Amino acid sequence: MSAAESSTGTTPGPSPVRTIAVVRHAKAEWSDSSDHERPLTDRGRLDAPAAGSRLAATGLPFGLALCSTATRTRETWRLAVAELPRRPRTVYEERVYEASPGELIAVLNEVDDDVQDLVLIGHNPGVQGITEILAGSAEPEAAALVGRRGFPTAAVALLTFTGPWKSLEPGSATLTEFWTPHPG
Repeated sequence: MSAAESSTGTTPGPSPVRTIAVVRHAKAEWSDSSDHERPLTDRGRLDAPAAGSRLAATGLPFGLALCSTATRTRETWRLAVAELPRRPRTVYEERVYEASPGELIAVLNEVDDDVQDLVLIGHNPGVQGITEILAGSAEPEAAALVGRRGFPTAAVALLTFTGPWKSLEPGSATLTEFWTPHPG
């Protein structure tokens, strides 16, 4: 029996293609409150459901959402998830707030392999950084948009990769789509 065969004598199937939807929180107020407690602006409360509609349009059955604990990310997710046909399990993860791309990759490496597709709701510069660092390749239009626009509020990037979550590392994914609520 080869190393690729299990004790039952069957060969494991191919690794699933996994998708990470990276979402930056919608537009937030600048106020006297702490950065962590900043709420969404009126524009942010309009853009968050649009981001949710974009997620729904993918047709992916997201199994998990990892959301920063900041007020603006929680509000963004609450408004966006209402647009999805099925609410994924949501984990409010303190480590996503102010996380570097490396810290975000470490969080994703801990995801259970039963989860195929997930949403990560966070902050810049971390969300742009993780998108750029993970993308070993990219659809030309998506790469051009990120390069031209950065990662504006309520933007959504879709990254795909094959293999277990613990194998996710710089350059191992493909940027397949980039969407913003205010193109141009």
